[in-house]
This record gives sequence, structure tokens and C-alpha cells, in this order.
Amino acid sequence: MPCLYISTNLNLDMADTGPIFSETTKAIASIIGKPENFVMVILKGSVAISFNGNKDPAAYAEVVSMGGINKEVKRKLIATLGTILENMLSIPRTRFFLKVYDTTAGLKISKI
Repeated sequence: MPCLYISTNLNLDMADTGPIFSETTKAIASIIGKPENFVMVILKGSVAISFNGNKDPAAYAEVVSMGGINKEVKRKLIATLGTILENMLSIPRTRFFLKVYDTTAGLKISKI
């Protein structure tokens, strides 16, 4: 089950977040190759974030997935999620940071 957690310094109290949830869910499912009904998205606004020494609109996000992550997937996630945040929340792509983590990385399967 992939999970996307987005934190932004924007106040989202009056924002219509439905399209953000919809678009990010579709993007995560498509890029990682998991069904949409397995994707969790968490969006938190009004987080104290300073980037490059100022508090202009910015966002930090994490994607955690059980498998499905490689270099190409990471590139696509950064580009796609950056575009969604820029188009829907006016957060410049240069003020967006994404951490991608595969929970199965480093696991070794033993033969019995």
C-alpha cells in the first residue's frame, strides 16, 4: 500500500482539496503500479516550513511503498507530484522536496 504524505506551509482550511487527493492518488497508483484503492494520501497544511531562508509557499512530501520503487519511478514521482502541487496550490516545483522510501529495500529472502 503506497502512502503519500504532503506537508505545506499554505493554509488549506478554505481550499478545495478534493482534486488534489484525486490527482495524487491517480498519479501514485499509475507510476508505482498499484491499484488506486490501495493508495493513501495525507495532506497537511499550515506547517511551519522555511525553505531557502524564507517562508514562501513550499511543500515537503514522502512516498512510502512496499515495492514498486526504482530510479525511474522516483524521477516520475518527483516530476508528476511537483507539477500537481504547482498547478493546484501554486507551489513552485523548485520549492518542493520529495523523499521516496521502499519498505522492501534491503530485505533478503532466505531459501529454506
